[in-house]
Amino acid sequence: MAKKELPKKRALSPAPVASRAKAGVRKGASLAASEGELKRLDREILKLIHRRAAVTTKFIQAQPNPAKALFSPLADESLVELIEKSGEGALPQSAVRAVFREIISGARSVVKTLRIAYLGPAYSFTHLAAIERFGTSASFIPVNSIAAVFEEVNRGHADFGLAPIENSTDGRVVDTLDMFTRLPLKICGEVQLNIHHQLMSRCPRSEIVEIYSKPQALSQCRDWLSRNMPHSRLIEVTSTSTAAQLARDKPGAGAVASRQAAAQYDLQIVAEKIEDNKNNITRFAVIGDEVSRATGRDKTAVLLQIPHKPGSLSDALVAFKKNGVNLTWIESFPLKAPEVGYLFFLDFEGHVSEARPKKTIAELQTRAVRLEVLGSYPRSEPIE
Repeated sequence: MAKKELPKKRALSPAPVASRAKAGVRKGASLAASEGELKRLDREILKLIHRRAAVTTKFIQAQPNPAKALFSPLADESLVELIEKSGEGALPQSAVRAVFREIISGARSVVKTLRIAYLGPAYSFTHLAAIERFGTSASFIPVNSIAAVFEEVNRGHADFGLAPIENSTDGRVVDTLDMFTRLPLKICGEVQLNIHHQLMSRCPRSEIVEIYSKPQALSQCRDWLSRNMPHSRLIEVTSTSTAAQLARDKPGAGAVASRQAAAQYDLQIVAEKIEDNKNNITRFAVIGDEVSRATGRDKTAVLLQIPHKPGSLSDALVAFKKNGVNLTWIESFPLKAPEVGYLFFLDFEGHVSEARPKKTIAELQTRAVRLEVLGSYPRSEPIE
């Protein structure tokens, strides 16, 4: 029987090896080209950053009152509009806005470093709103109450203040509205933040026996906490940052606060975005004595007291319908004894310098016991 010949092993073709080598060369060349392009772009961007900052500083210094020109809602809103119209690119608009914010903040600080009072400590939501509006080159002054924010601005210790005025879950912030009745300060602008609450601690979630936060934050997470942390005691403190500090220092303690507070106080986030309303927005007022020029996208706020008798409010509000002015917010506030009745806080579309809002205010004045324009300022959109 003939011996069966085994098939010969085929020699490996050198072609695949050469092909892989060529691909490696191409990849290396592509990486080198990308690296070169990145370096070239970095040089160009650095030049443009310094040029933008220098022109910004020069423009401010050329104004009749450079210190007043540091707060420029018209310029800021024009830039926001430009970014929005550019659409989405490689970066989200929030990231692009942050880049511009820091360039402009740094350029303005060359003229003068703005002092901003806020409800602290650091990395409270009010602090985050202040950074969003003024950039990190401003000097931030943490205080322990909303009243203190107003007092710091009123005494000239701060150029502006940030205070929460309204939340989409809890409604008005009483302490802020009350201070507008006490001190002659204006609303110069607003910041709207999408508020996301995180549960944080240094221990596992199952070991948390106390949860600290400010009353509004606990209220905004009420359902989640009752379902998921029924055995933990809820304790109110003055701010979310104070809560984070306590969670850092006390065994078995947790806090409801911002993601930034968790990083600042070295805490582990044990549950994310625990707010009951996923569209949880807080509106913050920028407080000062500046008068903003019209931008075409403005709101006006007024404080109104009318006679305490039937029909007074409905009679006063006719002015808005008559003049085609959209009323966007109204809140009542009881007068202090011995007076009887209410103060009303109203927001409506338009700038006080424009014809229809001006006419509306004039008609309200004829029916008012007290009427104060708290300010006209650019409308803002909620941001993350």
